[in-house]
Amino acid sequence: MSKIRKLRLRLEGFNNLTKSLSFNLYDVCYAKTAQERQEYLAYIDEEYNAKRLTGILTEVTRIIGANILNVARQDYNPQGASVTILISEEPLAEEPENPEQPGPLPESVVAHLDKSHICVHTYPEAHPYSGIATFRADIEISTCGKISPLTALNFLIHSFDADVVNVDYRVRGFTRDVEGIKHYIDHKITSVQNFISSEILGDYQAIDTNNYQDSLFHTKLMRREVDLDHYLFGGTAKEKLSSKGDRDKVRKRLSEEIQEIFHGRNFLI
Repeated sequence: MSKIRKLRLRLEGFNNLTKSLSFNLYDVCYAKTAQERQEYLAYIDEEYNAKRLTGILTEVTRIIGANILNVARQDYNPQGASVTILISEEPLAEEPENPEQPGPLPESVVAHLDKSHICVHTYPEAHPYSGIATFRADIEISTCGKISPLTALNFLIHSFDADVVNVDYRVRGFTRDVEGIKHYIDHKITSVQNFISSEILGDYQAIDTNNYQDSLFHTKLMRREVDLDHYLFGGTAKEKLSSKGDRDKVRKRLSEEIQEIFHGRNFLI
């Protein structure tokens, strides 16, 4: 408790630290036929259209306690969408006793934010030969103020139910205390994983790469289990794949796709 209190700074003026959370979420699906692939892309385009994404980001804004100043959103042809929300500060009612903990799912908290934004871009695609279709969402939350945008991470991972998640968190700039001493970070953090609930982390394999000296924190998550009923578009494994051999083959293909995205390289090349 005493270590946390030491980080509660009496500042000379406004908190000038900029905290940025950037992450990519990947959802993988198996769609065997050309018609199924087109139906999958149409489904994703509707499920994560600009209106639905605006709703998700609006909830993020509520969670971190900000006010929405402006919303810009766009659906693209043939698929994909983008949403950007400018947000402003709201007074901090009470600082958390332990700032390094998962955010709500999705109960609201009150934060202090200014000169901030939230944006999301989506990228659905389907391969004509492998039967693999993927959906990627790139999300960025940038805030200035007392609280980290990591507060919203738990809710966002829950909202997209992704197979692979890449998270980057960085703190830039500095702020001065009343004695004029510069501070380059104002909250405790040892790992991005500490801001994700144990229930969510239990479904993933997680790896950290952190540079504490430069206030750079990176976490990668990969789903542990490949349940075919979760990945087959348009039906269950029993309905879509008649034999155990077919089911094993598709499960292996899906597992390889997830691992390749997670490790950032193609295993078969």
